Amino acid sequence: MQRLLFFTFILITMAAPADAQPIRVNPTGVNVNSQNPTVVFLTYGRIPVDYTPAEAMWCGQLIPAAPPSSGSQCRTDTIYGTLPSRYNLSQASGNLGLTDIMSIPPSVARRAYQTAIDGGSAGFFYVRRFVSSSGQPDQYVSVTCRMSGGGARVPFALTNVEIRTGSSEPVLYVRSGETFPGLAAEIKYNGTGRLKGRWELVRPGEEPPEEFDLLTEGTLPLEGRGRQKRFLQIARFNHFLPPGGTFSLPLGAGLNLPIEAEGQYLLLLRIEATNDKESDSDLAAIGVGDTIVHSGAVAGFPMPVLKFFVSAKESAADWESDSLLGPADGSVFSVAQPVMFRWRGNADAFFYRLELFDDGNARVLSAIVVPPSSSYLAPSWFLTRFAGKTIKWRVAVLDGSGRSLTQSKHSTLRVP
Repeated sequence: MQRLLFFTFILITMAAPADAQPIRVNPTGVNVNSQNPTVVFLTYGRIPVDYTPAEAMWCGQLIPAAPPSSGSQCRTDTIYGTLPSRYNLSQASGNLGLTDIMSIPPSVARRAYQTAIDGGSAGFFYVRRFVSSSGQPDQYVSVTCRMSGGGARVPFALTNVEIRTGSSEPVLYVRSGETFPGLAAEIKYNGTGRLKGRWELVRPGEEPPEEFDLLTEGTLPLEGRGRQKRFLQIARFNHFLPPGGTFSLPLGAGLNLPIEAEGQYLLLLRIEATNDKESDSDLAAIGVGDTIVHSGAVAGFPMPVLKFFVSAKESAADWESDSLLGPADGSVFSVAQPVMFRWRGNADAFFYRLELFDDGNARVLSAIVVPPSSSYLAPSWFLTRFAGKTIKWRVAVLDGSGRSLTQSKHSTLRVP
């Protein structure tokens, strides 16, 4: 009886690896940018219930996985790098599936390119290991990366996004009733395709978005694309991006936003998934569905958020009392220092007039500044001319006809 149980155990153990369902991936090969980052949407299928994804890495050569593991693993001396944890956006999907965002950093692309220049292969590999919680052999699944330019045959993907406001201030403040300033999202991308999406506004008191809500739609598995929080839509966009790699997406000045309430607001950039052949995943090919998942405009990071604050509408008295930002009252300058006059903008200004006065209250310098600029760099001779004197300065707000609407209080600076 003991011998029978022993041989039964041996037969089950030998049969387990052979019966294990091999994990598959789609696409199995992609074109990648040889000089810059690349982001690709991958789908793995028929993952046994006790298997979970482990590390992922890039390498120049594959070797058969050490028994009893299956698949091909990286040859150790050709490893280019591993997927950083902050870029690991893998998510369970559907029936035993997994989506994975392969974000190839520039360092990996450069190493692969240098290997090709030195006579090596012009391609490299992305290998994801899957491990079992029940002691089954590891499975290695590889994707072939073919180096090319960043043109039309590379998946359409966003590699960097920054929101620029045109303001030098670290935090954007807007007065209730003011026109919202123009801004733009500066986008770097690979491939070519349609950039579709919308700008949304999170108002005071609303639950803020989580990181999941800030991912582009093309980064999410199919069933997750309707689960992101939605906020007030204020504008839509639809642009065709040709091969080139950079694009400025504007949110035009003069837009009337519903920002009457005081408090903190968030401006969100929401990017929708588009049809891009190079970014497609065929679920039927890996046994987890019967459709094609379109993932144009995939990104390996959440979209940036612009935080701004709205305060009560400013009165003329408020502006007069605290509009001057620098130099601070009573500042002392040496003749080697440049002097930059700075003040807070005023929504009613067509022009600003900067005025400087000497000890006898005579005006010694006057300059006109056109909004949205709200600063003035003094001429190089300024400190030399006024050495040993105390100078008073102020800023007046002018309308379109040059009439003064309000003016700041005086501030002083001294040149020893």
